[in-house]
Amino acid sequence: MNLQEQMTLEAAQAFESCGFDPELGRINLSNRPDLCEYQCNGALAAAKKYHKNPMEIAEAVAARLAASPLFENVQAIKPGFINLNASAAAAAALLEDLKNDPRFDVETIGEGRTAIIDYGGANVAKPLHVGHLRSAIIGESLKRLYAFMGYDAVGDVHLGDWGLQMGLVIEAVKDAQPDLPYFDESFTGEYPSKAPFTITDLETIYPAASARAKEDAAFSERAHAATFKLQQGDPGYTALFRHVLNVSKADLKKNYDALDVHFELWKGESDVQPYIADMMADFEKQGILKESEGALVIEVARPDDTKEVPPCLVQKSDGAYLYATTDLATIVEREKLYHPAEYCYVTDKRQNMHFEQVFRAAKLSGIVPQDRVLFHLGYGTMNGKDGKPFKTRSGGVLRLEYLLKDVIDAVYARMAEIDLPEEEKKQTAAVIGLAALKYGDLSNQATKDYVFDLDRFSSFEGNTGPYILYTVVRIRSILRKAREQGIAAGTILPAVSAGEKELQLQLGRVGRTVQESFEEKAPHKLCQFIYELSNDFSAFYRDNHILKEEDKARQSSWISLLELTERELITLCRLLGFDAPERM
Repeated sequence: MNLQEQMTLEAAQAFESCGFDPELGRINLSNRPDLCEYQCNGALAAAKKYHKNPMEIAEAVAARLAASPLFENVQAIKPGFINLNASAAAAAALLEDLKNDPRFDVETIGEGRTAIIDYGGANVAKPLHVGHLRSAIIGESLKRLYAFMGYDAVGDVHLGDWGLQMGLVIEAVKDAQPDLPYFDESFTGEYPSKAPFTITDLETIYPAASARAKEDAAFSERAHAATFKLQQGDPGYTALFRHVLNVSKADLKKNYDALDVHFELWKGESDVQPYIADMMADFEKQGILKESEGALVIEVARPDDTKEVPPCLVQKSDGAYLYATTDLATIVEREKLYHPAEYCYVTDKRQNMHFEQVFRAAKLSGIVPQDRVLFHLGYGTMNGKDGKPFKTRSGGVLRLEYLLKDVIDAVYARMAEIDLPEEEKKQTAAVIGLAALKYGDLSNQATKDYVFDLDRFSSFEGNTGPYILYTVVRIRSILRKAREQGIAAGTILPAVSAGEKELQLQLGRVGRTVQESFEEKAPHKLCQFIYELSNDFSAFYRDNHILKEEDKARQSSWISLLELTERELITLCRLLGFDAPERM
């Protein structure tokens, strides 16, 4: 139990002993840290509920709290606020427990449960671009949070690998290489094991074919026919399709690895095609399919809806299936194979309504039980400094690997004066660059748009990834010197200065921060915490000469504080999806 929870328990008992509802004893961090560390506003609510003077209530509760060893200062302030400061002894005692707890008192609420985190959403035959950045890094951070909370966290890239894009690629390859055996219906041998194209070829083939289809009606018709033929199981087209998948996956894995983003599952829309017919038959049997202008829909609107929720379209009038159909079939497969307790989808917020419809249809049809957690985090847009979606200088969509290279190059340029061997400097720049990119994104609330500012993100000052890592590296340097001088960590003592106490209080809030970040699916709260912790450490370090301290017990206490600070920073950085170098 963290200090704030302990205080709330004491306050609840104080309110109850004064004849009031114990729920009024909630204690929060002060919004006026210049006046106090914590505050309780329960007396104001009690005054309304019990028709009594708020100051009298506040003074009565404050008198009881003043006797508690958790507080060193309790004041009732007009018109009925209770201002509180924690006792230094209580703060130190909490950290003494935390320093031996690898989980920072965070409960493993997911133990024995599986969570599917659906993020990535890349399309085969196309390179990753900046539009894929947020899904990848937000999803990876959420997956790590799920794992930290004890879940068996399973990340699925959920590739776009089905539909017209495959027909376009097949027909384009057929035009360029008509003699390949994939197009010979009389061919009975084994198809080549080597693909007839590279990822570079595909990156040219698909956009050219897509553009051609818009201008060439005959080619477009051929592509639709090829798509249908593939979906009917044509062996040659299926073999060519497998080549597209394998070549694309190899390139995607390389680029995701560079982002330190890793998926347990590499499934796509094609994997769930075998489930669709039975699923649709079940919908029909239940009587939940409705015809609408020749199409089939599931009505998912509810009487209590405050906004219009259109029907979930599952089959077009021409018999084609849609994203909603494959998303529902994907849930069918996941229920069969993994029995997840929770689903978490990470996509562009423009898909909010799509997932609302899919989730409702999944529960209405019984694919999942009513209490199954189905959560969609719709993220905002990454914009350029002009406020518009991020583009290259020429106006095109920037490949993700080029964006990462730009960030690493910017960090390397800032390291010009750092005395490191060249190869180590390059490796260090890569580590810091990844942190700059991920922290720059994740420090913003995921649901909101933000401006990508390379100069700010790569800075070693301010609320940035490089600043956080610099703090970690500085702590590690001090700890190395302490070990060389034989200074060991010891019992954490009550703080003797305001800066030391603020550092201790912040260290004690880590567990609550992790829990809130998970519950709210809000990685930006981890960023906020480690930025504040870094600032608190910097202030403490500035005011205290740790390695020259003559009071050995105090010095050993400070070493313990540094070890705990480094461990909290690194743990939360890894939850965000990046690590720290040894030197910088």
